[in-house]
Amino acid sequence: MSDTIFIDDLLVRCIIGIHDWERKARQDVLINVELDVDTTPAGASDDFAHAVDYRDLAKRIIGMAEESSYQLVEALAEEIARLCLVDDRVEAARVRVEKPGAIRFARSVGVTIERVRS
Repeated sequence: MSDTIFIDDLLVRCIIGIHDWERKARQDVLINVELDVDTTPAGASDDFAHAVDYRDLAKRIIGMAEESSYQLVEALAEEIARLCLVDDRVEAARVRVEKPGAIRFARSVGVTIERVRS
């Protein structure tokens, strides 16, 4: 499949980390998502009913992340991927979660995962 829907640089604030101070203060987390989707039906019909609602997906990701309290970015990324695959039209999801400034002298640190519909 060659069609990709993407959400770039979604900034959320959430509790994430293993240190005591990380468990008390919300931190910025940057989320990027790529979805493998056949956009042919939506493109051919120009009908929203045939499209993946990426605005709704972004809202669900924001809501989940802001209410979460994961220790690991890997766990947050896994839950985001699960949310992406709720829509049966999404064949695969690539999720990148970053904690800007988490490591001294690095702009960001994070993880990228890919999950495929099984």
